[in-house]
Parts: sequence; structure tokens; C-alpha cells
Amino acid sequence: MSIEGVDPLRPVAGSHAGSGGLSDLARSPFGMPLALHAKEVRVAWVGRTSTEEHQDPRQSLLRQLERSKVVLPESWVIVCHFYDVESGRMELEQRGRGTDYERFDIPIARDGGIADLLAEAKRPQRRFDVVICESMSRIARKMYETLSVERELERAEVPVFASNEPILLTGGRAQQILQRRINQSVAEYEVLNMLELSWGGTCTHVREGYNIGKPPYGYRAKTMRHPNASKAEKGITKTRLEPDDARARTVTLMAKWRHHEQLGFDTIAERLNQDLDSFPPPEPPGGTRARGAWSKSSVAEILKNPKYTGYQVYNRRARRSRGARNQPNPPELWVWSAEPAHEPLIPKWMFDELIASRAQRRGSRDGTGLKRDPRARRTYLLRRRVVCDCGRRMIGMVRSAGVYYRCHPAGNNRGRPDKHEGHPPTVYIREDLILEQLDAFFAERLFGPERRELLLADIDTNDTAAEHERDRQRQRLHRTIADTTRKQDNLLHQAENADPNDPFTQGLRQRYNDLENERRAVSATLEQLEKETPARDHPTTEQANLLDALPHLATNLRHAPRELLQRLLDLTQLTVQVHYRDNQATITAVLPSDIVPIAATGHEIAEQAIDHDPDCQVSAGQELCASCECPRCDSNAHWTDFESAASADWATGASDEHCTRSPGGPVREGRGVSAITSRGRRVGGGRR
Repeated sequence: MSIEGVDPLRPVAGSHAGSGGLSDLARSPFGMPLALHAKEVRVAWVGRTSTEEHQDPRQSLLRQLERSKVVLPESWVIVCHFYDVESGRMELEQRGRGTDYERFDIPIARDGGIADLLAEAKRPQRRFDVVICESMSRIARKMYETLSVERELERAEVPVFASNEPILLTGGRAQQILQRRINQSVAEYEVLNMLELSWGGTCTHVREGYNIGKPPYGYRAKTMRHPNASKAEKGITKTRLEPDDARARTVTLMAKWRHHEQLGFDTIAERLNQDLDSFPPPEPPGGTRARGAWSKSSVAEILKNPKYTGYQVYNRRARRSRGARNQPNPPELWVWSAEPAHEPLIPKWMFDELIASRAQRRGSRDGTGLKRDPRARRTYLLRRRVVCDCGRRMIGMVRSAGVYYRCHPAGNNRGRPDKHEGHPPTVYIREDLILEQLDAFFAERLFGPERRELLLADIDTNDTAAEHERDRQRQRLHRTIADTTRKQDNLLHQAENADPNDPFTQGLRQRYNDLENERRAVSATLEQLEKETPARDHPTTEQANLLDALPHLATNLRHAPRELLQRLLDLTQLTVQVHYRDNQATITAVLPSDIVPIAATGHEIAEQAIDHDPDCQVSAGQELCASCECPRCDSNAHWTDFESAASADWATGASDEHCTRSPGGPVREGRGVSAITSRGRRVGGGRR
């Protein structure tokens, strides 16, 4: 470091001094302000230090001030002090707002932070003429932020100096700027390099299964000896997760309620709050925000935490980067352990199902009552169960012909036609015709005497169709390879005795190479097809026995009491997927391992069904008018009956749950879970 105090009124050797004794550089537009040539120059000192996690703020600020004083020329006097205790990587707009400095006994009178310095520099009656700091990295760690501060002070004609740079008053600033930029580049490189190395160590720490931070609800920290012997001697430890008794059982129960009963977060919270001794509520860090009860948000946070699958996961939130604090990161940025690191409280397959269903359930309430809106006058029997192929839930509406469910994507996507490109303006389907097919579906597929045979027959049919399509594709590829090989043989026969330098022979060689590339590409496609050919999975005896365990009942769902029908639909997780492209729909029902509630509900429906005229077509839950006139059946003549088909795919192997898309639509199966689908021409509705 070089420090040079020069009398500006004395000519410098090698320069040309005019009247007044100022050098040419001092007179130039690049020179220092005249205030720096006065007998006494007022100086503002700027300091910054991080929090106590990285260094002692008190000692750091005292050192910075002392180093700044040492390099000042004799006529310079520090008259005010601006400093902050915060990270230097913060955005400039967020700087100077913290109050961490109040927690430390810093014997330096504080006139404000970096924001106060910039504000005072713009005033005509400011208290200082120049700014001094230990190094430019004390103003900010990022060069862009430092340059912004320099620019603001330069506009106010307030130069900035650092103790590790030469202080030149002759007007020549080129060397000073060069050294400053070098120092800034090196400082930013060192910081970024340190952060990258630290991040790599953190990722390795997580992939080895060690926990970071407070254990999530349901787990407690299990202290382990540090693998580094020198750190272990200092008492440094690492932690893993282990289940925490009642809290662990609470997490597992919440996941079961959410997955098997399709309960919402608020309903789960209400159940838990009924017995807080058995289901202790979570406690936030510090305990100052503890409410002593479960809330919708606390349930949601637990059920979307991937740590409950047994894997260690990090970086789910951007704590101090990416422009916002504590904001969720996309799953692609999460860091996972290579294998399960602790006992899971939620099976991985169930967690994946819960995450996949979040978007479909968003905004849908539990129960069958009216929503909390004074304008609400009714609710719909199949609310949240009818889903369009575009992924939106179809909303209920009442018309003169009866109740309809419709999908009108342009209504909530105004100005964004790309959100529903290719979608008809409106897709609608009639409720009474859906219920007619639901009645047949439950009567044949769940409570009918031939349900097992229907299921196995449809599975064999779908398996055969898929296998035939793969065979046809495989034969086409084999024919292409044989044809290409034949062409190559013909080219070899023509070029066998030809002159290698002949242009015709060279053309044959090029054509042969092109055919070889084509043959290799087709062979790769064939190889990939063989790898992707699925094994023919069939339902296990245990899964097929779920159907046999159900009673044989003659039900009339369309005229069953509304409460019982809703219970049956909830227990079977029934959904209706509307395919507007081919005028078809798919009915999907999922049977849990415990089918006793389904059987009991079926018996109640069979015993308590309301007597109706057999020709009446009034939907369940609707009251008949005096003349018993029902909605017209011919309002959508192009919508006809269903052609039932079962799913072709069943889960086997070690996985707990398997999700497929069969010709019958989306099917969900797994251990103790059986899925049955019925697909055919749509049961009512159309397009406008």
C-alpha cells in the first residue's frame, strides 16, 4: 500500500503548474473536488460487519476505524461515523434498515447506516467532504452494489477512499481506480468461491443423511459423534432424525386421512384439535408464535415436507438468496440424500400421491354443506368429483333441463388464450345421466355378482390390445432393418470391382454410410421398445379378493338419501374424468384395504332407498314436483350410454403405489388398494 500526501499548491515534478500552483491534472475534469485542497477536510467513516455468527462486530468495527484513521492525511479529520451490522451481499435497497448493532456494546458514536450516508451526501449542508473505509468490500460485497454507491457519491462530488488503496490528491486517479477494481474483483471472487465450497460441503452433509436445523414435527434429533476426529475432540457433533412417539403417529395419521379419506387441511386440523393430548400441536422456533392448537397452514406444511418419506432434503426454501427471503424453491433445486436416512413416517408413494393431488383439490372444501357465502343457496352432489381433461374441476350449474357440470376455461383466464389452447369454449355434462351410469357402475362393478369376472376379462382385453400394438410396431421396425440391409448388400455388390477413385464409386460409398446410419437409428429404436415393454401385471389374489369381500346388493343410487350417497362416493374416492376430444368419460373408484365401511354403506343404501317411480329421472337429493316431471332426457341426443372397461394395469413388486394411465383413464392402485374404471361414450353433455 502506498500513501501519498501532496501539497496541491506546490507544483509536482513533471507537471505544468499555472497560476495558483495547481497541477494540470488537478485542474482537469478528472481532478478531485476543491474541498479536498482546503486546510481541513471533513471525513465520513463507513464501516460494515456481519453478524456474530461469523465474527465479533465490536472488534471488527474498532479495527476498521483504526486502520482508516492511520492512512488519513494530516489535515483530514473524521467528523461522523456510519456503520451497519449486516451481510454485505444484501441488495442496496435493503441495506441500513437493521438494528443488530444495538445488541453490541460498540464504543463508536453512530450517525446512521449506508442509506443515511447516501441521503446526507445529497444535501447542500452535508457534514463531510470525503468518505473513507477500510476497503471497498466493507461498503458491499458485490461489485455492482459498490459501484452504485460510488456513483451516487460521485454525483454529489464526494470522493471515496479506502485504507488499502493509494490516496492521491494530485488529480491523477487512473492508478487508484485500477487498484480498486482489482481489489474488488479479488474480493468478490474470494467470497463467491468460499460460498461455492461451503455449499458443496452442505450438499455432501445432506446426502450423507445428516439433518440441518430444527427437526421437523414428528422427529427428534439424534446426536451422533462427528466423523472428523479433530472436530469430535472439540465436542462438535452431527444429528440425524428419529421418530418422536406421539408426534410421529400424528403425522402418519394425518397422511392416511388425507390420502384415504381425501380430507382437506382444515378438516384434518379440526379432528386433531378435538384431542390435543393425543395429537400435540407443533411449536414454532422460540415459542413466541405458538397458538396451542392445529391450524390449516400447520397441517399443510407437514404434509408437503418430503423429509417424512425417510429421505433427507435440503434447500426447499431460498433463505437468503434469489431476491427474496424464505420463499419456496422449485423441487428441481432440492437436495436429496442418496437413500433413506431415517425412519419414514409417510410412505414415498403416498407422499407423491398427496403432492400430485394438491393442485386438483386447491380451493375445494370438504363436506356437503353450503359454502361460507351468504349468496349460496345450494350445493351440488358431484362437486369436485367431475374433472375435465384440461385438469380443471367442472363447476355445477342449474338449467331448465336439470343440473349440469361445465368447464369454461376462458372465464378465469381472460387475456391468456394459451392457457386453454385447443379447448372448446364450454364443455358440459348432465348430472342425471352421470348418476344413471354411476348406478350401473356400482351395481355391476362393485356390488354385482359378476364383478370379478368383468374386471379380469377387461384387463385381459386391454392387455391384448396393447400387446398387439407393440407387436405391430416391432414388426415394422424389423422390416425397415431388413430392407436397409438389403440395400446395403446391393451397393456392396455394385462397388465390389469398381475403381475406388471413380466418382460413382465414391457416391456409392456415401450412400452406404447413410444407410448404415439409418439402420443404427432404427436398431436403437427397436432396442428401446424392447426395454420399455412392460411386464403383464395382473391383480394379485389379495387385490381381487377385495371385490369378493363386498356383498351382493341391488342398489338404486339415484334415489338414495343424499348423505349415504355422499359417504359412498367419499369412501370409494370416485371421480369422473371427462374427455372432450372423443366425447367419452371415465369413472374411477378406488377400494381401500378396509372395505367394511363401503359394505355397511351399501347395505344402508339398499335398505333406505327412497321409493320412486321406476321411470323417474330426478337426480339424487332433488325433490319431485307435483306432476313428478323429470328433466328431459333428449336435451343432448348425441350423448349415449357407457361402455364399461376395467384398468389393464395392476401394481406388483416392491413399490407401495403405482400410477398408470390405461385405456380406461387414470388408475391408482397399490398395496391393499384396488382401482376399477368404467369408460365409454360420455353420459351427458356436449360442446357449445
